[in-house]
Amino acid sequence: MNEAPRPVIVLREVTKTYALGEISVQALRGVSFRIAAGEYVAIMGPSGSGKSTLMNTLGCLDRPSTGSYELDGVDVGTLGDNALAAIRLKKLGFVFQGFNLLARTSALKNVALPLFYAGMPSRARNAAAADRLREVGLADRLDHKPNELSGGQQQRVAIARALVNDPAVVLADEPTGNLDSQTSEEIMALFEQLNAAGRTIIMVTHDEEVAAHAKRVIRVRDGLIVADERTAAAPIG
Repeated sequence: MNEAPRPVIVLREVTKTYALGEISVQALRGVSFRIAAGEYVAIMGPSGSGKSTLMNTLGCLDRPSTGSYELDGVDVGTLGDNALAAIRLKKLGFVFQGFNLLARTSALKNVALPLFYAGMPSRARNAAAADRLREVGLADRLDHKPNELSGGQQQRVAIARALVNDPAVVLADEPTGNLDSQTSEEIMALFEQLNAAGRTIIMVTHDEEVAAHAKRVIRVRDGLIVADERTAAAPIG
């Protein structure tokens, strides 16, 4: 009998309330779910649904008002700011719509940046960055700066940077939002390859076609989960 996959994310009754002047806005209203290691999950919802707040919570960029969040076995709510920053650096890889690359810095140095902050020696971090760029198909672009790369290549650099710490979870926020349809398909195919190799991927998107590449879709509306369903991309059984 096969054991259930290890949960890498566990949310229990998470709420988030923001104070806007004298008004309280409840962005999340008791969200609970688990994501197992190796899953590929899309989070969808209209503007104002709470999906960005949920992404920030998963990314340890924001703390729940109530409820608990465990990331790779660590109760995030018990951590101070420094420990929270450390777990974000070690356990999470981020991919953004706008790539967020340093303009005057080579692809290799952009990818190596998280390892610089982690204190890894120069030779080791450059070797690790080169390995990740090869993994995303950019072995021949190590010395190119962002302005010498296409949008799709820039996003591949950003994905390589997200992978360089070997994170427990890759969080992607609208990763194809700045790309044309053909390049978007190429980037989605890359995410599928990474997931097939065992990477845990969580993607926030408003695009149904992008979400269809994931194996599970969590839909958020008015701060609540209204659906949590397997997709056609999920294996049967």
